[in-house]
Amino acid sequence: MASSSLKSDLVVQFVASTASVSKQDARNKAQAALDEYNELLNTLHNAGLLAAGKPGNTTGEILVVVSCPWDKLRELIETERHTDFLHGLLTNAYSGEDRDFSAAPVSPADRLRLVHSYVTATNTQGGLGIAPGSKKWPHVKSVFVLHDRTFNHTWISSWTKRQLGFSLSDKELDVVKNQFGESVALYYTFLSSYAQSLVFPALIGVTFWKFEKPYNPIYSFLVVIWSVTFVEWWRIRERKLSIRWGTRGAAKVEKRRVEFRPVKETVDEDDESFPWWKREFRVLTSLPVIATAAVILTALLTGIFVLEAFVTQLYTGPGHQVASLIPTIMFAALVPQFLGVYQKIAAALTEWENHAHQSTHDASLTIKTFALSSIVAYLGLSLSAFVYVPFGEYLMTLVHALLFKESAKPADNKADAKVHEGAAKLTPASAETASNIASKLNSSRLQNQMFAYTVTNQIINTFLEIGLPFVMRGVGNVRSGKGLRMSGTPKAEKDDPTGDKLFIHDVQYQASLPEYSIFVDYSEMVTQFGYVALYSTIWPLAPVMALVNDWLELRSDAFKMTTHTRRPIPTRVDTIGPWLENLGFITWLAALINSALVYLFRPSTTRGFLSSIFHQHAMSAHSGPLDTLETSIVPALLIALSASHGYIVLRAAIRHLLERALWKGCPESREGERKERIVKQTYLKSAKAAGASSVQSQKREPSTVSNSLLWQEDGKAELEKWIKTE
Repeated sequence: MASSSLKSDLVVQFVASTASVSKQDARNKAQAALDEYNELLNTLHNAGLLAAGKPGNTTGEILVVVSCPWDKLRELIETERHTDFLHGLLTNAYSGEDRDFSAAPVSPADRLRLVHSYVTATNTQGGLGIAPGSKKWPHVKSVFVLHDRTFNHTWISSWTKRQLGFSLSDKELDVVKNQFGESVALYYTFLSSYAQSLVFPALIGVTFWKFEKPYNPIYSFLVVIWSVTFVEWWRIRERKLSIRWGTRGAAKVEKRRVEFRPVKETVDEDDESFPWWKREFRVLTSLPVIATAAVILTALLTGIFVLEAFVTQLYTGPGHQVASLIPTIMFAALVPQFLGVYQKIAAALTEWENHAHQSTHDASLTIKTFALSSIVAYLGLSLSAFVYVPFGEYLMTLVHALLFKESAKPADNKADAKVHEGAAKLTPASAETASNIASKLNSSRLQNQMFAYTVTNQIINTFLEIGLPFVMRGVGNVRSGKGLRMSGTPKAEKDDPTGDKLFIHDVQYQASLPEYSIFVDYSEMVTQFGYVALYSTIWPLAPVMALVNDWLELRSDAFKMTTHTRRPIPTRVDTIGPWLENLGFITWLAALINSALVYLFRPSTTRGFLSSIFHQHAMSAHSGPLDTLETSIVPALLIALSASHGYIVLRAAIRHLLERALWKGCPESREGERKERIVKQTYLKSAKAAGASSVQSQKREPSTVSNSLLWQEDGKAELEKWIKTE
């Protein structure tokens, strides 16, 4: 199959909607769409680009295929490299003392990024301003780049057949970078590095699972050390990559967003023309909204959790088999809908903050979105560990009484006696349930949850990412009369010797695909990191399951990106951004939660220092909830706070050691310093050459003041006249 990307650089999706209340209004809208389309083509042609409209998948949809000639591309290359030089960006374009802006090779990702940036950047930044969300182009729905099918097939075959491990060589990473850009390459570097780092917790996890019991303090301490070490190591790793790829300081040359609304228009890229305090005020204003959503979500999940614990562990009445499905149905019906509404609110709030650049906009939206998704991911385990186990008997007895219209609200440490007294008034079967709650509570609930999160959920997610799109595509093809075809990739036709029909069909197919979201991939990996760092002391085999999943993830993500989504827009980045801060927060939380879990649940089987600190707490029916709170939960909180201070010292020590061992004097560090010297030397040479040229021009310039009478007479005539008179 001919590669689509070889015939075009990008595609502008133009959709003319004529939905209206009257025929006259429809004609007016159609004429406005036609005028905008003509202006779109004229703008592209006048900019020196090749553009041609092709029919889309629906009525009124036009796919404008855009290609950039080499002369125009060379102009864009020179402009970008001059801009990089002026902002001190340490790009690989400065490979020597003599800078030749047109000699350095241009990768496919760089070409697509340059053309896409030129088309979508605002007019004040030298672009055409053709982008979704622009007031001038309301019918432009998207601007996307096309997949290189030939490369994708070769790349996927290489990863699935010849790449058997987790590691990716620098050469393989460069291939990804040159094809998809630094942002995607950095993600696969992170995924590969994280998978390799999981080997250590997986090995110790198998060892402690085989020879020790859960909640082992040594295992928990080693996991915390591993998590901190990995995060601090990654900080150095991405720094080295940014220097090797020439993207160090890429944020300095980032283009403004089309959606950015400045107070006043300015051509100065460094002047945002929007007060910093106004944006900070808007960010602070969004915090109560996020907090309210978090409280509502927590209350919803807690209610579902309590109901699920009751109907699955205690309820044995009529229809108990059907009743056990109610919590799952509630979760599937309510939680995704709530998160969908919140994501729209978060997107609107982030847009209102009016970020000038896409990186800061995405960082703000990432923090808002991941905050609530992490609540969904981790709240169930936290409730089981710190509510269900310590207070399960009390809570389940209370819920049982409430559901049967019996009031059993506790007021003091004699709460359980009152509850059992109220339970005695119930039917015999109910009284028996209340008296035997302690024995019916699931003591292995935490282990079962960890298995579900790290094994079952991963299998489901893999199917949703890889298998479900094929199923949905097959159903769509059947409905449209195309037959049961799972693959949407067009096939070559016999009456198409030039491949133009195949190309158009492929463009239409790729226009129907969803945009690639790197947020989803990062979110999945960071969430998994949290399960391992926070809760693997419950089930030490969790790192092993994560390692197996990441081996598959390294391949399934590549397949998903090249098959089920549009090609990512290449982007220059030098860091994984807010995800690094999320990882750092999780490592801090890991120190707190691991210490609390070990204190609460570690069985005291040996004597010694650790045994005197970490021991098992008996939570019997004879002690009220306040007693449990005082004797177990409060000490666990105090130990967690102490662990927080220890974490600060541990992180500082690990960061210092890694900086000394891996960064100071390393080849990448010296390369960065060398590139900085080259930039400065190039500037000084150009300044010196300009100064010498100025001096030469001054020597050749005829003097205007030397023709003045003041400078023509040297005084000799006056002296000779004086001599003659003597």
